[in-house]
Amino acid sequence: MHGLGRLFDVGLGCAPAATNGAVTGKRIHLSNCVGVTVLLIGGVATGGDDIQLDLQQHTASSSGTSADLDVITEYWLKSAVAIDNSETWTRYTQTAASEIAVAASETTDIEQNILAFEVEASSLSDGYEWISVNVPDLGTGDKTLTVIYLPRDLQVQRTPANLAALLS
Repeated sequence: MHGLGRLFDVGLGCAPAATNGAVTGKRIHLSNCVGVTVLLIGGVATGGDDIQLDLQQHTASSSGTSADLDVITEYWLKSAVAIDNSETWTRYTQTAASEIAVAASETTDIEQNILAFEVEASSLSDGYEWISVNVPDLGTGDKTLTVIYLPRDLQVQRTPANLAALLS
């Protein structure tokens, strides 16, 4: 058995989307994993669209009750005009919050970016089992963002074809 289905699964928070309008992230159920690594992948923009996001927790796969999940205390960032895998991660820390707003001094608006942070399933409030990552309207720029979920440390390991849907 390979890593997919044994160590991790892959889900989509949002398909590549322009940030000149708010993006509501898709939900993912954390019942079958210890935690999830969230990746935000950003393209180059003409300026003005620095990375921001908001982590939410939910009581249902749709509708239900939603609330901020104030657990992000660190995140990691790679940035370059053209990421070619020679970049290294830079660690950032913050007071526990549901939001990340990367400082404009990081020039994330005019570079490609990979931002990563972790969410432990045990950090959700009682009755909450799903998370999502929303991206606010970042302004008038043309940055494109994608959010990928990597549920990890799967509690039920299966071949990829037999993994449970990530929403259920």
